[in-house]
Amino acid sequence: MSDDLGGMNVKEIQVVQSLLLFVLAGICEIGGGYLVWLWLREGKSFWLAVIGFVVMGLYSIVPTLQPVGFGRAYAAYGGIFIVLSVLWGWIVDRVVPDKFDLFGGGIALLGVLIMMYAPRS
Repeated sequence: MSDDLGGMNVKEIQVVQSLLLFVLAGICEIGGGYLVWLWLREGKSFWLAVIGFVVMGLYSIVPTLQPVGFGRAYAAYGGIFIVLSVLWGWIVDRVVPDKFDLFGGGIALLGVLIMMYAPRS
């Protein structure tokens, strides 16, 4: 069964939507936390913290849109969080990940794929 999205079937679309929700959650959590970090650790404006708290509040809503239960969604999200945190550090803080960061992130991502998308009976 395919639709208008490049011939993707419904299951493939659901996987892509789920992964995008994980990425959105990660951006909200890491971005919001980073804004609070800037305020507390680097003496930036208190208003960055306020924005950070609001963004982290949005983060708490995004996982509820996942098509699985709370435990599985949050456990799998942990793997996405690991990968996004390494990427954030690389892009924003200019901390180049080493081979162990990359290998660990790969293992975490593999765990996400197994937990969320492996066929179940």
